[in-house]
Amino acid sequence: MPFSGQTGKVRNLRLFSALVVVPLIAMAVPTLDAGAEASDQPGQEILGKYLEAKETQQAALRGVQMEVDIDAKLTKQEKHGKLHALRSISRLGKITYKALGFSGDNTIKSEVIARYLAEETKPHDNAITPVNYKFKYRGLLDRDGQRVYIFDVTPRKKAEGLFRGQLWLDAATAMPVRESGKPVKTSIMVKKMEFVQDYEIHDGVAIPKHFQGTAVIRIIGRAELSIDYSNFTRQEIADEVNQNDFRR
Repeated sequence: MPFSGQTGKVRNLRLFSALVVVPLIAMAVPTLDAGAEASDQPGQEILGKYLEAKETQQAALRGVQMEVDIDAKLTKQEKHGKLHALRSISRLGKITYKALGFSGDNTIKSEVIARYLAEETKPHDNAITPVNYKFKYRGLLDRDGQRVYIFDVTPRKKAEGLFRGQLWLDAATAMPVRESGKPVKTSIMVKKMEFVQDYEIHDGVAIPKHFQGTAVIRIIGRAELSIDYSNFTRQEIADEVNQNDFRR
């Protein structure tokens, strides 16, 4: 059945909306123009390849299902909860969730996880592209045998869902392998907020692997959200398997 939760009164826990929608929902992919401030010509060439790769990634992830394990904590209150769910992206790019199981405190379910799901399934205009960001090329890094290009990203405006931080690109494919930083717009009750979104390359396409978000909220204290992604399947394949299982 679909995941649901009561509408709560703790508005500050909407903090994770600003964290999660940054890396996962960007759909508009404009072309790179002279207004994209990479630090030099190599940086601009790499960004051009990234924007092309992002279009490929966007198309490849439509019509895909994946399992997610969402683990959330309020450390001061010693409350914890974990949702196992199926995340689907339609061929039009719409994201939906189906709960497969939940354990833990109901406050976590309704005030943290349900709010995150509600925000992630809404459309947002926060693509990591030159329309929303300035880019500064920092160089090439060897990361556990994988060569990655590093860019600092700075939002062009202070808007919800945008962040200041870094973008790491796989040198072979120009696909993203990490997005990290701090949202530029938060509630006055939020003292500090950070996130890291990691991807892995499969068949030349970046797919989400792990997300980690933390925030320090006045009075409430530290909140944490961790998400793991697994078992990626195209929906037509999943439908065929389900039909075969039903016939048996």
